[in-house]
Amino acid sequence: MAEEVPVSNLVDMFRLEDHVAVVTGAGRGIGRGIAIGLADAGATVIATSRSQDELDEVVTTISSRGGNAVAMTADITDASAIDDLVDLAMSDHGRLDSWVSNAGGSEHQGNFSFADYPDWHWDAQLNLNLRPHFVAAKATMNVMQPGSSIIGISSIASTRAAVNFAGYGAAKAGMNSLTQTLAIELAPLGIRANAVLPGNVPTRATTTIGGTPEEDIPKMAKRIPLGRLGLPVDIAAAVLWLVSPAGSWVTGQAITVAGGQ
Repeated sequence: MAEEVPVSNLVDMFRLEDHVAVVTGAGRGIGRGIAIGLADAGATVIATSRSQDELDEVVTTISSRGGNAVAMTADITDASAIDDLVDLAMSDHGRLDSWVSNAGGSEHQGNFSFADYPDWHWDAQLNLNLRPHFVAAKATMNVMQPGSSIIGISSIASTRAAVNFAGYGAAKAGMNSLTQTLAIELAPLGIRANAVLPGNVPTRATTTIGGTPEEDIPKMAKRIPLGRLGLPVDIAAAVLWLVSPAGSWVTGQAITVAGGQ
């Protein structure tokens, strides 16, 4: 008869003490929610975005909740900025346990039908939504210890037609595929790789890039089986599970968090 294995306290397995996490695009929206959520669980969070003011607010919020966070402004489309973030984690904290590639979206306010889709926008979308995750994975695999995680924040647009957003959908689908590859190739190092695919989580980009008028956002909930729009904390909860010891046997997955949509 198999020997009984001691059962860990499940709640404790979600704690992240002595855990250092980098969260990109952490100044607002989903990234802000992830940064706060990981800090709530005990992680030291290195929050990065291009806006110092937004980062200052996130760090202040985390501190007020009893957490630990530092801010570093960076443009993650610049590979050297990713190296700087890894160096900061290692020099100041001596470790890097999780990297969350959340920064993305679009620099262009609007969308294009495929017939009118410009080459420059296609290149820009891959440069913002896919290449930084590739660069980050290469940079972090050299310093991460067994049990660490690389997380990509993808999108449900990666699993279906991304009408008028061809570059974005293709980039996020590429992130899903890269996640599966990383999971296999980094498994011998004990490093896990997963992706989280948010559904409709209204952010500033919903109106500025997606073109949805503010007054129409509540109507989006009618298309969601669970009857409500997503919140940043919904995505943060999935990330917490994946990077914590509770998710230690999960790798190579693209997990949709979209209320059944």
